[in-house]
Amino acid sequence: MTAIRPFRIDIPQSDLADLHERLRNARWSAPLPGKDWKRGVPVDYLRELAEYWRTEFDWRAIEAELNEFPQFMTELDGLDVHFLHLRSPEPNAIPLLLAHGWPNSFVEFSRTIGPLTDPRAHGLDPEPAFHVVIPSIPGFTFSEAPRDTGMTVARVARMFTTLMARLGYDRYAVQGGDLGAYIAPEMASAAPDHVIGVHLDGGVGIPTLEDVPSMTEDERVEWGAMRQWMTGVDHHALLGTAPQTFAHAWTDSPVGLAAWLMHKFHEFTPAAAHVEDVLDRDLLLTNISLYWFTNTAASSSWPMYDGLAAGGGFGWPSGQRAVPTGVYGGGSALMRRLAKRDNTIAYWPSGNPGNHFVAMEVPRAHTADIRAFFSAVR
Repeated sequence: MTAIRPFRIDIPQSDLADLHERLRNARWSAPLPGKDWKRGVPVDYLRELAEYWRTEFDWRAIEAELNEFPQFMTELDGLDVHFLHLRSPEPNAIPLLLAHGWPNSFVEFSRTIGPLTDPRAHGLDPEPAFHVVIPSIPGFTFSEAPRDTGMTVARVARMFTTLMARLGYDRYAVQGGDLGAYIAPEMASAAPDHVIGVHLDGGVGIPTLEDVPSMTEDERVEWGAMRQWMTGVDHHALLGTAPQTFAHAWTDSPVGLAAWLMHKFHEFTPAAAHVEDVLDRDLLLTNISLYWFTNTAASSSWPMYDGLAAGGGFGWPSGQRAVPTGVYGGGSALMRRLAKRDNTIAYWPSGNPGNHFVAMEVPRAHTADIRAFFSAVR
């Protein structure tokens, strides 16, 4: 039950041929009136992306690159969980668990692994460095999916604290964004004597309707502006209602899957004119390919279906005061005031670049911020 088994990605050639055949024979929708992404992913853009995926994207080269990262499987709470584990050459390295988001995967951190584990080789000060552990959340890519309803982020957090103990790490750091921003604080709550600190990309201090009565006039103006960017296709409502229905199309059609995931990545890059201006195309397609090959468009929906809030449904990440919290995105005075209600905020920078998935978009800035926070709290 506690065995750690080596793992390598080895997608059968028949699966790759099937993908290419489906892309070749895709049936395309008629373009709707309107410009750009007003009604969704444009047909011309998606056709060009699908052709690139079929004829130019080199999965075997990507697979070989991913297999350069040591990967393993182990059973946690009855489920086989896939993870990367990279030891730093630096003697005082800090163990660090990175929790990925949705609709993402362990690939989210592929460009921060090097600078985190071996900063000296990347022209950085050798301290701090990190022993990096990146689990695939159950139901995502190579980790086994929950067999029953009721999976929670708290349960995943307990699984991950067990993983860190199994790897021999008594004191460690945790970091996450998006779905990972729910899991990381829960790890601190589950193992406060073992977690050094929690670094989040965002997700704390976000106002809700319950906060409006206590806001100043200026804060209400800010709240109105925030609600403007909190729009788009509500994947929480969609996947919280009928994930099986939508997953039939995403599982049968790689074009449908690519459209869905690219739509969400487009929405997650609001400060960019176009998603590919800030997120590398091959990195995006690597993530989409992993969802396709592992058939996890459906199983990765559990956070929305089973609920992110303690009682189910949607809610922002719960705070914790067991260990210090640092936030990459920082935010306004309003957000900091609200964040401090439920967290011990030890780090709140301003001016950090990037949109939602900063580890993919600005890996050096993300790495620098993680290093700065854990230098202060280690």
